[in-house]
Amino acid sequence: MPKGSSVPSVLDPRCPSRLVLDRIADKWTALVIQILAGGTMRYAALQREIGGISQKMLTQTLRSLERDGLVHRTVHPVVPPKVEYSLTKLGRTLIEPLQGLCRWSEKHLAELQANRSRAKAKAVAAAVDRG
Repeated sequence: MPKGSSVPSVLDPRCPSRLVLDRIADKWTALVIQILAGGTMRYAALQREIGGISQKMLTQTLRSLERDGLVHRTVHPVVPPKVEYSLTKLGRTLIEPLQGLCRWSEKHLAELQANRSRAKAKAVAAAVDRG
């Protein structure tokens, strides 16, 4: 955010709010928030629930969410170590908007796939015409 400006705006390329938008608009963040909305979970359970996420990506996502104060990490002093993740009060404020985005994605999936198929067919036809 430029000096002298007091209102954050994601439309301003210099505003730090863009970093926040980048974090919460990430697909892995949305999925982690969606799953943790159901309650506290251990790492392996989170990874199983998400499906398709690498260990490295889940670790990076959880660390970023913890750093931003959206996820709380609890380490229990037992052997082997037991680590649990839960949403913070701030993290819980994301549940509704991200669930809305997930529902929108599911509701419009067929339409989006049809649009992509039409665009791909159009591109193939154009390439054939040129070639």
